[in-house]
Amino acid sequence: MLVVGTTSDYIQWIRTSCPGRTLFVTAPGIRQAAQEACPSPKEEILVNLSDTFQVLERLNKHVKTWDQAIEGIYCFDCESMALTACIAEKWGLDYPSVKTIQNCRDKYVSKQIWTRHGIGCPRVAPIKTISDVLAFFRSVTSGCVLKPLTGSGSELVFKCTSKPECHAAFNLIHNGLENRAQNPLFEKSPGQTHLMLAEELIQGTEYSCDFICENNAIHIIRMTRKIKSPFRPFGTIIGYVLPGQLPHSINPDAVDQLLLKSAQALGINRGICMVDFIVSGNTIQLIELTPRPGGDCLPYLLKMSTGTDILKLSLDFARHSPLELTRYDTVTPHVGIRLHADKSGTLRGIETRHLLADTRVKHILLTKKPGRQITLPPDDYDSWSLGHVIIEPSNGKYPESQALSIARTIDIHIEPHQKPTHLSEAS
Repeated sequence: MLVVGTTSDYIQWIRTSCPGRTLFVTAPGIRQAAQEACPSPKEEILVNLSDTFQVLERLNKHVKTWDQAIEGIYCFDCESMALTACIAEKWGLDYPSVKTIQNCRDKYVSKQIWTRHGIGCPRVAPIKTISDVLAFFRSVTSGCVLKPLTGSGSELVFKCTSKPECHAAFNLIHNGLENRAQNPLFEKSPGQTHLMLAEELIQGTEYSCDFICENNAIHIIRMTRKIKSPFRPFGTIIGYVLPGQLPHSINPDAVDQLLLKSAQALGINRGICMVDFIVSGNTIQLIELTPRPGGDCLPYLLKMSTGTDILKLSLDFARHSPLELTRYDTVTPHVGIRLHADKSGTLRGIETRHLLADTRVKHILLTKKPGRQITLPPDDYDSWSLGHVIIEPSNGKYPESQALSIARTIDIHIEPHQKPTHLSEAS
């Protein structure tokens, strides 16, 4: 199996669950910063992922040198999916087309397609100037969300309920995208000239779902409800509850049909997909759909609660191997809580030893070591993310409250950056 452009922690996970079965195409910077053990030369190609020709050349050379045969291809990271589609096309491997990837990654294009197919999603408008923002803001009643055309998560995503907020958000995204000009996560579709996207603000409960689309049918792997906080930047997800029960007014069969229709509209006829949506009243409004499983703490949450290894499952699916599928909706509730820094500075330590005696705590992962410099959003959306805790609440009751209560006992010690002392103050 060929895995393109993933992170070092996923590489280590896959090397453990699928030993000797995978060849990784990895950016040199990922390997240089990795804390995990380095794969052997026959397991990994280190190459500039922005140069498709060089990737293909190195891949050809590698398989000849090590006498390897590629049985399938997969990608877990949004920014590498277009490259994966190019490799798949050249090698005749099963993977969504480049056009399909562009449809999924461009949030304006995907919602245009869904609207044409009668699939519920927020109203959107492409944005070049602040005048475009204000015109869209006047056309909606609930406010709007400004976000990059591509990207993922809450990075550079802002809620606007007033004209001053529109101005501030436009400037923050404009400057943020300039600072991220070399980041492939924010690379726009060919020919796309707009700067960002304005999206109607939809009020409701947010969900995230992984599902299999195959043979004109849907199988849901997980359904999780998102936990949000008014004290974090807009769009930040602080946790997930699994299983995430949908309201009784939502017909499960209708959900399956909606997922199938929305995936096929984008060009996905076979794939393991992740979809984010909002239940508003009695309707589902789609936000994003992409042919990969959800990341962050979700693979850990799924494995701890159901035993399903979504990374291994994805590779088995890509190589057309038989799948071991388990029910997600019959397990006792589990909660994944993401840990975030609350201020900038130098990370001195995260105290979690007291949680080892708590039988509700099933897994702890800390991703930042003491000494790491922390910068808060909107300047940096990576360094403030410190890891996660997976919790199985007692008796399955009040899972969200129990999990948040446990998370609040974690002591995150950050030493604030010292402000420079002016000579006049020193005297």
